[in-house]
Amino acid sequence: MPRPYVILSAATSVDGYLDDASPNRLLLSNAADFARVDEVRASCDAILIGARTMRQDNPRLLVNSEHLRARRVEKGRSEYPLKVTVTRSGDLSADLKFWHHGGAKLVFTVDEAAEKVRATLGNLADVVSVGPELDWGLVLNELGRRGVSRLMVEGGGTIHTQLMAQNLADEVHLAVAPLLVGQADAPKFLGAADYPGGSTSRMRLLEARAIGDVVLLRYAPKERG
Repeated sequence: MPRPYVILSAATSVDGYLDDASPNRLLLSNAADFARVDEVRASCDAILIGARTMRQDNPRLLVNSEHLRARRVEKGRSEYPLKVTVTRSGDLSADLKFWHHGGAKLVFTVDEAAEKVRATLGNLADVVSVGPELDWGLVLNELGRRGVSRLMVEGGGTIHTQLMAQNLADEVHLAVAPLLVGQADAPKFLGAADYPGGSTSRMRLLEARAIGDVVLLRYAPKERG
């Protein structure tokens, strides 16, 4: 089965941070941009976040608009996209909001953590091991086998970095907020990696649009010059 079309979605400060180092989540997007993200979620078959992001932010990860959910159902799709997470450690809590809202859930993990995850979650999610190490190619292959043709990845930075470095992202949606974080221990959108083409390889710009005081940038990472 073909792999899904992969969209990396993130909101950052001007200096590239996803959040600050405080215990409370830093809201980078504005209301209009949150609505845009909801539309992108509704257009996808699955939404993926990392286990660390799930533990830190405890998101429900839903399509919030009733209208958008109704349109999905009218088209013969599930009300909510499949919710996906990945974990190497298997350190997940069954109390997180992720498991108790929306539709179907799927966890990708590695062999040594698979039984731990199954014991923790029970029937809250389907659990798939991709082998001794986390292999993104196998993750995307399995999602394609399950009928996922469009995947939205909402973080965190480690996952964004891995997918960009392995040239597995088809599109990047980056909302840049007019804020500066400047904290060395705060999470960034991308980390150090051996990215395809090196530092002089330019991605194709698909769109640049102001959304209130936020600027949306859409890039095609696989189209480099």
